[in-house]
Amino acid sequence: MKRRISPSLVLGVAAVVAFIALLAFGLSANEPDRTIEDALQRGERPAATGFELPRLDGSGEEVSLSDYRGQVVVLNFWASWCDPCRDESPLLDRWHRRIEPRGGTVLGVDVLDVADDAREFVEEYDLRYPQVRDTEADLLGDYGVTGYPETFVIDRQGRIAAAEKGPVDEEFLRLEVLPLLEENA
Repeated sequence: MKRRISPSLVLGVAAVVAFIALLAFGLSANEPDRTIEDALQRGERPAATGFELPRLDGSGEEVSLSDYRGQVVVLNFWASWCDPCRDESPLLDRWHRRIEPRGGTVLGVDVLDVADDAREFVEEYDLRYPQVRDTEADLLGDYGVTGYPETFVIDRQGRIAAAEKGPVDEEFLRLEVLPLLEENA
């Protein structure tokens, strides 16, 4: 004897499955955005991920982001083979000299690069701001870096106040860095 499945039972099971699928979609769609850019768009300043990396100069000395606590830091990710990095590096050097007396610094992070090429890059452009090497690209995920150059402006409390994918320009630095130099100075 065959049993017939009641249409109302099928409808009830389908409704429960649809409700669970809708609930799962709603929960995943309402997951808070966790990227730095999303936080900045909400007016938040997420904490900058700390790090300790070797200086590019090969001295063996380590540099930590916490070494710059209390300063405004323009954290710039770059590589020697990156043409836009070449275009923006003289600007970053000028800004480093401009903000250093006011409690600011530009900090370059050379990523996944040949050390000699990176050092030649720094020498060619006579860059005077500090440079570190991220040979394993450990920071790329933490900062959401997807290409070069990318720049993050960190306030005196160690929070990211601005970010720029691609090369920065005079206007970006003026609008995003100068006000931070005045905060809690």
